[in-house]
Amino acid sequence: MAAKEETELEEMIRNAGGMEAEEKEDAGDGLDITTLLQVARKSLPWIALLIALGLTGSWLFLRYTKPVYQSSSVIKIDERTEAGVLGMGSIGGAVEKRQELANLSGEVELIKSNLIYRRLKDSLALDVNYYVEGTVLESELYKRSPFKVEYAIKDPAFYNRKLNVNFLSPTQFRLSYLEAKEEISGDYIVGQPINIPGISLKLTTDSSFFDASALEAQFYFVILDDGSVNGYLNRNISVEIVNPEAHTVQIAFADFNPLKAQDIVNKIDTVYLQEKLAQKKEASDKSLRFLGEQTDVTNDKLQQAEDNLQSFARENKTYDVRGDAATVINKIADQEEKRQELLQRQSLLEDLSRLVEQDQITSNEDSTVAQSIPGLAELEDNRLMQEIEALNNQQWDLRRVLRSYKETTEAVKQRRVQLDFTKNTIRRLLDQNKELLQEQVNKMNRQRDELSAKLAGLPEKATQQARLQRPFELYEKTYVSLINRELEFRIGQAGTTADFQILSPASLPSAPISPVRAMVYAIGLAGGIVLGLGLIAVRYFLHDTVTNTRELERMTSAALLGVIPTYDKEKMTVSKLVVDKNPKSAISESIRSIRTNLDFIGSARKKRIISVTSTVSGEGKTFVTVNLGGIIALSEQRVIILDLDMRKPKVNLAFGTENVRGISTILIEKHTVEECIQHTDIPTLDFISAGPTPPNPSELILNPKFDELLAELHQQYDVILIDTPPVGLVTDGILIMRKADIPLYIVRAGYSKKAFLKNINKLMRTNNFTRLSTILNDASATGLAGYGYGYGYGYGQGYYDEPTPPKGIISRLRQRIS
Repeated sequence: MAAKEETELEEMIRNAGGMEAEEKEDAGDGLDITTLLQVARKSLPWIALLIALGLTGSWLFLRYTKPVYQSSSVIKIDERTEAGVLGMGSIGGAVEKRQELANLSGEVELIKSNLIYRRLKDSLALDVNYYVEGTVLESELYKRSPFKVEYAIKDPAFYNRKLNVNFLSPTQFRLSYLEAKEEISGDYIVGQPINIPGISLKLTTDSSFFDASALEAQFYFVILDDGSVNGYLNRNISVEIVNPEAHTVQIAFADFNPLKAQDIVNKIDTVYLQEKLAQKKEASDKSLRFLGEQTDVTNDKLQQAEDNLQSFARENKTYDVRGDAATVINKIADQEEKRQELLQRQSLLEDLSRLVEQDQITSNEDSTVAQSIPGLAELEDNRLMQEIEALNNQQWDLRRVLRSYKETTEAVKQRRVQLDFTKNTIRRLLDQNKELLQEQVNKMNRQRDELSAKLAGLPEKATQQARLQRPFELYEKTYVSLINRELEFRIGQAGTTADFQILSPASLPSAPISPVRAMVYAIGLAGGIVLGLGLIAVRYFLHDTVTNTRELERMTSAALLGVIPTYDKEKMTVSKLVVDKNPKSAISESIRSIRTNLDFIGSARKKRIISVTSTVSGEGKTFVTVNLGGIIALSEQRVIILDLDMRKPKVNLAFGTENVRGISTILIEKHTVEECIQHTDIPTLDFISAGPTPPNPSELILNPKFDELLAELHQQYDVILIDTPPVGLVTDGILIMRKADIPLYIVRAGYSKKAFLKNINKLMRTNNFTRLSTILNDASATGLAGYGYGYGYGYGQGYYDEPTPPKGIISRLRQRIS
């Protein structure tokens, strides 16, 4: 019962040990903050260099990039629809409200149109640009050029061509340019006409800017054609609606020269004002012409009616013939007045039909229907008024588009189609109104006939007088109305102002909008930091080898028995016994410390079997075995070293002897143990080499003869040190470790991969190696965690002739980075 409980307890301990090993293995896969900080600390000089390079790149970018300046102004546009101009406020108000945004968009397009550009080019000299070449960049000499050029181009090839000017003296200069990759130059006198095939020039100097420095500078000028100037304006101008509710628009212009940008924005404001005033004057003139024509026609009719009344008065010698016919006459007068209104509406509809049918709209000269007929307010058909207003807006839109586009463009065609559709709608509505008015006129005619029949019995003179009086009064009222309307238009024209205000005129920009120095330097700094962090990440992820005791303890559950520092006394091609040559050296002290730690694992006087293994060849397994055996032997204990790495024996090389016989010949009973034991310079240290390489090393180790060999050696020696094959390559080492009292596992700093440490945890879990301990070999000063020793030694070829120190380019890069 007690034995069963003890077995269960041991099983629980093994399970707990396995779980702890698994946790250690999982923890090794996580982020190692300490290693990351160590890598970051080593990378600080590189990070500082990358940041310096980033800032230097930002400085170079700013040095070789021309700054761009932007000047802007804000204007308020109070654009009114023609419905409001013609007095149709109740009808046009709703339409005007819906079209506010459309009108603002139209004004934006007008500002960016070729019409404004033409006025701008007439006001500013944008066709010739003057430059001076600097050390790095050229500068435009806007309004401060020491010379001016007058030109007449015959060959268009001279447009947009660089023409160099070098002053030889204040009165002489050299002009040069490239023609078919060949430089053509000539010396000329200032102010003298220059006739070159294809171009005529005249260069004059400006005393305000011409000084001694002009004789040393390199100048050139470029003559731009209209297309280049338009392209330059289109690329750099920006017109945006700032607030649709407030009708505000921002006009901005960007250029390398701040003064030029300011002048262009201010000049755009000016030419836009001139264009708006010209448009308003043109609309007023057309309205006045129409009113004048109607006034003349009405005046003629009124004069004729007056003549008729005068003739009647002369013939009848009286002005009042009413009598009993007064009541009937009043009715006829009222009826006739209504009839005349209908006839006037018919006339208005006819005039409207005639103007709608005419297609005389051009980009600058023709008026809209609403401008041509100021009496549209007398119509009572709201639908017709809306369509007329739509036609009016489409005519203005078409006029605006024709300023910038040709008739064949798609934008003009679409607006023509919309215009035709609106005209058809208006025709249909006009026909309906004509039919309705004709019916009313016919009805009024019948009523007039009835009243006239009633007057048949009345005195003929009264009837004739009333008939003559009616048109006179009607024409008199119409004439007075037209005179008043014409007077209002003339008063309005006298005080014509543009429908916009400059809220914020353009100012001289003091700082460039591009490049922004702070942003460029911030990008350079951020780029250097990002590259530095990337370098840290790369170095961290390439850091795949064990370098210090902290990593070893963190990633394995095995106890750390000790650390062997780097041995730098000599460069050895094979492992050697070195502790007997200098007992006071750092390496001897470190191995002596390992010997002391072994005493805590097992009693120093007890017979012990110690196996030494590693994951792969080249980690210092043989070196540690030989020197650990030497240190233990120097403590007056009898030690024998067995070389069981029969595939790649190296213990005999450490002692400088041959490998003619050894473990393999003992196990096949070719030699006895006494025949194979070899002595060393240390009296209490012996060894048995591996012997000739057998074809089946694993079978020999499983042979009972091996256990007999260990039992026999136990009788003669206190400690048996076994140099086993690497467990990462063959399984022989695991078989030997099972027979050992203390299995040791060698990890070489800077050589052993971190992935190898998982093999240690796996060995402990699967084979229950509770006493398995690790030794960190070839540790540098940083890997000793407080020791500070240093040594180095080299190894030969690895197991199965693998190169021990990696010599590839990638491997050397990894070593250098880590």
